[in-house]
Amino acid sequence: MTRWKPQQRACAAAAAAFALLGTAACGDDDGGSDGGPYGTDPTSESASPSPSETATAAAAASLSTATDDDHGEFLVDNDGFTLYLFTPDAEGTPTCYDACATAWPPLLTDTPDVASGGTVDASLIGTVERTDGTTQVTYNGWPLYYYADDDEPGETDGQGLQSIWYLMAPGGDANKAGD
Repeated sequence: MTRWKPQQRACAAAAAAFALLGTAACGDDDGGSDGGPYGTDPTSESASPSPSETATAAAAASLSTATDDDHGEFLVDNDGFTLYLFTPDAEGTPTCYDACATAWPPLLTDTPDVASGGTVDASLIGTVERTDGTTQVTYNGWPLYYYADDDEPGETDGQGLQSIWYLMAPGGDANKAGD
């Protein structure tokens, strides 16, 4: 039997406590097997970087629409990547930070002037300041996010996850079609 040194026991205990704390704080409340509370495990190899993680704050944002047979019409960014709303943000204030924002990166902009195309209603476009000082694009008051596992433009893998993540419909509400 191998005996641990006091430093090894302390490190192991700290690691176990940290893991339990993280599980308690971010537990999967619906019993699903999607890997985490936000639909993906941001530490797993399958969790890819945001569709345009580095580009989200690099320039002005642009909103347009896409359509597919399963979900109908929904909002996308200027590169065609799908945009989602997070139902806990109902009051218009972003609440997705840290591990959540790793799995669901916000759509950021460096200017309040957000371009629009398709059937996007330009009067519903806005911005909100995040706690880190960045500016997140909103639509009808809803802060907009990407899903990190959407690897290609038009993918909708985040639709309906945890019953709190939905495609953003051009009308300004959650698109729950195909959910």
